[in-house]
Amino acid sequence: MSSLRELCSGLPLRPLPENRGRWAGVPHAPVRTPDLSPAEEQLALRNALRYFPPDVQKLLALEFAQELQQFGHIYMYRFCPTIEMRAYPIEQYPCRTRAAAAIMHMIMNNLDPAVAQFPQELVTYGGNGQVFSNWAQFWLTMSYLSKMTEEQTLVMYSGHPLGLFPSSPCAPRLIITNGMVIPNYSSRTEYEKLFALGVTMYGQMTAGSYCYIGPQGIVHGTVLTVLNAGRRYLGIEDLAGKVFVTSGLGGMSGAQAKAAAIVGCIGVIAEVDKAALVKRHQQGWLMEVTDSLDHCIARLREARKKKEVLSLGYHGNVVDLWERLVHELNTTGELLVDLGSDQTSCHNPFNGGYYPVQLSFSEAQSLMSSNPAAFKHLVQESLRRHVSAINRLAQEKFFFWDYGNAFLLEAQRAGADVEKKGANKTEFRYPSYVQHIMGDIFSQGFGPFRWVCTSGNPQDLAITDHLATSVLEKVIADGVKPSVKLQYMDNIRWIREAAKHQLVVGSQARILYSDQKGRVAIAVAINQAIASGKIKAPVVLSRDHHDVSGTDSPFRETSNIYDGSAFCADMAVQNFVGDACRGATWVALHNGGGVGWGEVINGGFGLVLDGTLEAEQKARMMLSWDVSNGVARRCWSGNPKAYEIICQTMQENSGLVVTLPHAVADEQVLQQALRP
Repeated sequence: MSSLRELCSGLPLRPLPENRGRWAGVPHAPVRTPDLSPAEEQLALRNALRYFPPDVQKLLALEFAQELQQFGHIYMYRFCPTIEMRAYPIEQYPCRTRAAAAIMHMIMNNLDPAVAQFPQELVTYGGNGQVFSNWAQFWLTMSYLSKMTEEQTLVMYSGHPLGLFPSSPCAPRLIITNGMVIPNYSSRTEYEKLFALGVTMYGQMTAGSYCYIGPQGIVHGTVLTVLNAGRRYLGIEDLAGKVFVTSGLGGMSGAQAKAAAIVGCIGVIAEVDKAALVKRHQQGWLMEVTDSLDHCIARLREARKKKEVLSLGYHGNVVDLWERLVHELNTTGELLVDLGSDQTSCHNPFNGGYYPVQLSFSEAQSLMSSNPAAFKHLVQESLRRHVSAINRLAQEKFFFWDYGNAFLLEAQRAGADVEKKGANKTEFRYPSYVQHIMGDIFSQGFGPFRWVCTSGNPQDLAITDHLATSVLEKVIADGVKPSVKLQYMDNIRWIREAAKHQLVVGSQARILYSDQKGRVAIAVAINQAIASGKIKAPVVLSRDHHDVSGTDSPFRETSNIYDGSAFCADMAVQNFVGDACRGATWVALHNGGGVGWGEVINGGFGLVLDGTLEAEQKARMMLSWDVSNGVARRCWSGNPKAYEIICQTMQENSGLVVTLPHAVADEQVLQQALRP
């Protein structure tokens, strides 16, 4: 494949590309075990062949059947493009609209081998966060985008491009739904079958919405989480000499090493997959690597004594690391860790998201496909050991939180001791980071806002960094509450240090946490810089779905909502529809993400700024809704900080009218009313 124009010309059929199978030297997704019946295998094959004319079906049927039997899914490896997969400058894409070119830029970034976890299986992050289900869908989507006009919308059904449909210039150019399975059939077992059949897909959050920006996307959130954990649990601002232990160096979890260095603590991160560990080390995100537990503990002690800034990757199982820390405590009386969490992909624990301590990495991969029941048993046993070690350390001055990856949920299902007496269904012995750390930030309207410079020029990104810093400084100068000012100051520090920390992997992108006022002001400033020519090409605005309004997830984003509505998904669905109505270039709605299939409904958007007045108007309207929706919901659930923010926003915007809840101040009123 020699050009983007060829890539946009439709499925290559005459001649067919060479079938080179799975590439060597590239990480690959674990073998899936959908347990299809013979009739279901035929259906999966029939569904895959629908993309191809009859004259090539006989040849393709044999190799697709082999893929299904060998890997548990039909990825169509023959059609994996040979072009260098990366985010090309927007002007290089052969399109009729800039919006379509911007979407192509984002799609190819999600599949860039420097960015994607399993690029040949179209997995961006999280072990199973798909961009598409197979390569035929990629080719067809690129072809549709190249043909699309401003009066058409491309409709995506779980990776499948249904087609271009007539619409208006003010409508979204792209509407994505992933995993919209009827609730009674949205189980993990059913998912494996439906994915193998090619009829649904787990888009994680920003994988299937084409808005992933590499591990930088979670670095900032992790920085804020660790900083605020130090403030809440340790009562300190300076984390020098403090030890943060966790696990995972993959697509999302790889951010933890960089975050530890930025906040100035000692981060020790365990990772079973050597390829992931080496990748982060080569990218400069991980300072040191060891496969010796003895050396790991000795190095930790040394760094702690000297108050060094260190990110240390331990090639091994995190359970071994936690148990060794318990051994050191029990034998020496020395507590070597202050803060702890976990970022294994526990939303997908039995298919490569969590590796049991009893097996080596290769042994686990083999057993996972050959005997799934035995593998599940070992995973659950490992989770019980994992929690037992954490519980022992937590008896001292050590603080652990769940990072929203379903760790405590799966540990509970495994029978681990994570119960909290008198708690509701979303609470465990240890809090989620939303409940104790980030929840107040969401309630104030702060969340992971991001942008991508489609020119691919680092100079454009530097200009946006300067603009964002200036905008936030002006907001502070105009007067804000101390709690809001603290968040702005954290983000100004982040932006100023961003270039120094080499955060860009893939597209020229930046993320920061901002509220409604900050997001709108940054968007307007960037759009005006495009109009004046300071920024040379359009900029895509987006956010993580993990945001103020984007996600209903009772074990993560909405775990601090206690009015009983944490298991309701009205907010995320309304956000998806509301963004589409208010000017988003594309919108996405997903089942799953972070905590797992059937546990979450989440959505996101992309908005292309091109320097026009229309783009500014869309940004003002859509970004205001995208934040205030979630703040209003949190206000109605009884959160006092959200109440303050929504009252202030109504004063500033006469178009916003929200019914405010009345407090039920006297608990005796409730008790007397319910007395028999």
